[in-house]
Amino acid sequence: MEKPMISLENVEKVYKTKAGPLKVLKGVNFQVNAGEFVAIVGPSGSGKSTLINMITGIDRPTSGEVYVAGQRLTNMNENAVAKWRGRNVGVVFQFFQLLPTITVLENVMLPMHYCGTYSGRRKERAMELLELVNIPDVANKYPSQISGGQQQRAAIARALANDPKVIVGDEPTGNLDTLSAGLVFALFEELVAQGKTIVMVTHDRDLAGQVPRVEEVRDGQLVSPSEVDERLVVRQAK
Repeated sequence: MEKPMISLENVEKVYKTKAGPLKVLKGVNFQVNAGEFVAIVGPSGSGKSTLINMITGIDRPTSGEVYVAGQRLTNMNENAVAKWRGRNVGVVFQFFQLLPTITVLENVMLPMHYCGTYSGRRKERAMELLELVNIPDVANKYPSQISGGQQQRAAIARALANDPKVIVGDEPTGNLDTLSAGLVFALFEELVAQGKTIVMVTHDRDLAGQVPRVEEVRDGQLVSPSEVDERLVVRQAK
């Protein structure tokens, strides 16, 4: 039987605060198979972003195990995780995180430089990705010269730079208008059709209702499907 692309096993995360230990994740078990598209919903402060940070290796569990794309992340050092993430996980943020002092094309090329991939054809590869997300005409513009929707599509192109197996979106449509959000979501659907695995955190339940699988984080725990908003469950059953 094929192993899941993403597997969190009894993951707990505790932060030290002045008021005492704060348990943000409480024994989370979460598996995602290759080619799945999963939306994660839940109230602010429920642990959604912490869960995402476990998948990307940006943060580590206090206890439990995390496996992504065949790699056990729990005991890797920071440098090793950064290199691994650059090749295996593309991250799309709410506020784009494009470097303002370089062009859109150069932003897309950055992960290739960092990981030493596509040597000799980085510019060509970056242009191919900008064409994929339908913004090749902004390649030589700076992020401040293009719209929010275009910036997010550029950020998706950057996330795809090293052809990662997994795409993680942390509120990727949260700073976009309805039209731009729809375009980004349609792009995610295309990527899943091409075999990518996508996990997306969102506050937009209408958007989440279009995703084949929805999980809810509540008070640091994954809620069973029967407890998730009825509208989302009905959508999954279609």
